Amino acid sequence: MIALPQSRTGRASKGLGIALWGVQGLLALVLVGGGLWKSATPVEQVAEAFAWAAEMPALLRTTAAVDMLGGLGVLLPSLTRVQPRLTVLAALGVVALQGSAIVFHFSRGEGADTGLNFVLVALALFVAWGRHRKAPIPSRG
Repeated sequence: MIALPQSRTGRASKGLGIALWGVQGLLALVLVGGGLWKSATPVEQVAEAFAWAAEMPALLRTTAAVDMLGGLGVLLPSLTRVQPRLTVLAALGVVALQGSAIVFHFSRGEGADTGLNFVLVALALFVAWGRHRKAPIPSRG
């Protein structure tokens, strides 16, 4: 059973807790799913969606692994209540990853392709803020 998080003021914030769980699940789904797709799909096929993939296959595989780790990191520590503070660090890592992706795409003249990156930054910042300040998950035991 998942414990309802308490705010640092001691009052349960049901709506915020539900929103945070939903965003954590969504981030995990998008990041792990995208990472699996990048890993399992031949580079040539990925390059049809992302032109840079054919030019930099090592970067493709690296970002796939980091995507998956970030997706797991924003959800599993909170879900298992084993080192749940790692959720905040994983969310900040997702912000750094997506910020790097935004800079990368703008440097290549692909600024129009950064919409999802900006959305993921906003969602990850929400998780980092919420799980650090407003609705932290208590550690097991």
